[in-house]
Amino acid sequence: MLDDVPDAAEFSAWHADVHNSPACQLIFQQALGLPPEVVSNSLLTWAGVAEVTDALRLSPGQTLVDLACGRGGYGREVARRTGARLLGFDFAAVAVTLAARAGAGGAAPAGAAPAASAAPARFCVGDFTAVGLRDRGADAVMCIDAVQFGEPPLAVLLECRRILAEQGRLVVTAWEPIPPADERLPQKTRRMNLTRDLARAGFEQVTVTEMPRWADAERALWEAALAGDADGDPALASLQREARTSLDTFDVKRRVFAVATAPRCAIRI
Repeated sequence: MLDDVPDAAEFSAWHADVHNSPACQLIFQQALGLPPEVVSNSLLTWAGVAEVTDALRLSPGQTLVDLACGRGGYGREVARRTGARLLGFDFAAVAVTLAARAGAGGAAPAGAAPAASAAPARFCVGDFTAVGLRDRGADAVMCIDAVQFGEPPLAVLLECRRILAEQGRLVVTAWEPIPPADERLPQKTRRMNLTRDLARAGFEQVTVTEMPRWADAERALWEAALAGDADGDPALASLQREARTSLDTFDVKRRVFAVATAPRCAIRI
């Protein structure tokens, strides 16, 4: 077990706190360019949502799996844009509950208006290394800023490969180390190498692209968090702790956007 990887209870507490923090909601919206009705799961920008949507190449009625879906905002938006059916999985029960409530017209995050329309979706508690979905049951899979929490990340990618239909598309966003052995970075970042691991998992047409615009937005978010008043706001206090750690190592990691395709199955005679 990695000592720098939060467990499900810690993530649940974070999701509950940030859901009720207008200050955090405003910081995420302004730094990432998100509209108020789109809940941030992590650090993907609004422009990044469009890039993820385009890369997945979904058609109406196809099935999109959002692994480590958090409170569901990114997956819902991709599904809304494409007409896909959404299945979201997260090991934090609070996140799954909030994602489901949002789709059912439940409470929006503090300071946000409910979405005008919600794509059909189902959210489940599950480990993203073993989601319980049948083999080749997904037309596309997205995993936003979470693959580094897999033990190891390759196990997550192998699960993506298992559930993806032939020629299905996978999108992963993450951080990778520069250089790989820099001990200032947490172990979960030092071990990241998506080009290597996607190939090991059996994917084809692998591209891993550095995204400096996303990194610029992330830096702006951390700086805005540190400028805020966290008195009585546990979510903002937590965000500030993460900001200090992240900014200390900001220049020894790179923001990446990986896209890969599941291969065709061999024809059996």
